[in-house]
Amino acid sequence: MAFLMQHIAIIGAGQSGGAGPAISGTQLARRCAEAGFLTVLEDIQRSRLRHASAELAASAASSDLPNLRYSTSIEDAVRTADLVMDTVPDELESKLEILSLLDRMAPPATLFATPTSHLSIADLGSCTYRPMQCFGLRFAAAGSSALALVEITHVPGCAPSTLEELRTFFQSLGLAVEVTPDLQPLP
Repeated sequence: MAFLMQHIAIIGAGQSGGAGPAISGTQLARRCAEAGFLTVLEDIQRSRLRHASAELAASAASSDLPNLRYSTSIEDAVRTADLVMDTVPDELESKLEILSLLDRMAPPATLFATPTSHLSIADLGSCTYRPMQCFGLRFAAAGSSALALVEITHVPGCAPSTLEELRTFFQSLGLAVEVTPDLQPLP
């Protein structure tokens, strides 16, 4: 299957707020860029972006990532994004704020994925005009804490082709994938 997703935006260079092992926006950006996706890592704090750039430059495997760029503007980061993932804290207000903001700035076909351990993706997606394009993520490690699995939570009725695209995307990042529906219906 050919990828429909080519442009990935990671909002926040810090640690994700979801369940499972902590994964930073920097780590997500590295995985996406190494897999060949055009990737933008955004953070409003320039110091976090400098730290992320230094961390990636220090990594031998990531020393040459020509398809990774940095931004301090959410609008710039999501302008051409096919998929946006955030690393904001796993708190209702923070998640609603970022999803609402992304909904206003991203193209209509953009998918949103947000790490969360306990929030309903149906509730979170209801603050957007595209609840069927919002997904929850739960990352899991295997053995010595290496990231190995992502669980994708979706609202009932989500298009199977969209779920397959997300599955294929995360598999290309070297992750096993589980897809589960949110048991709570859309409000």
